[in-house]
Amino acid sequence: MKNKTKLSLWERYLTKEIGIEFKSCLYFFADLFFYCMFRIITGRFDASILHMAELIFARYLLCYVQVFLLWNFDEAEELGGKEIIGMTLCTVGYTCLGAALGWFEGNLWVNIGFGAYVLFTYVMMFFVNRTKRRIDDKKLNKDLMLFQARINLEDEDD
Repeated sequence: MKNKTKLSLWERYLTKEIGIEFKSCLYFFADLFFYCMFRIITGRFDASILHMAELIFARYLLCYVQVFLLWNFDEAEELGGKEIIGMTLCTVGYTCLGAALGWFEGNLWVNIGFGAYVLFTYVMMFFVNRTKRRIDDKKLNKDLMLFQARINLEDEDD
């Protein structure tokens, strides 16, 4: 008989894939905000569809790298050395890709600012994820206590 509590290979894959989708969309939204602010500040009120496609495809690629090769650093329990290395590698890679693809028209200072912004979003996501896990832990512990109290009441009635 199959163990009903153990996740199947398909369920484990889906869990990772949903996490990558979630990360990619959140990071893309943050990146798109920076890109649009750059465009507005430079006096243009349009955005390149090609740049937006590059932003999202690059984000997906980096999220796969992050999850499968770089310890899923923004979902770690603590911000340690390997998490900082992962954040730095992804930041440098994404910033260099943006410079190579001309997202910010070759402006060195904007590219450096974008790199700092990307690093900031990684750090913020780390803290958001950690806070969410702690809140979920509290809720689960409360639910467990209520369940145990209900089981104890049922045992006393028997």
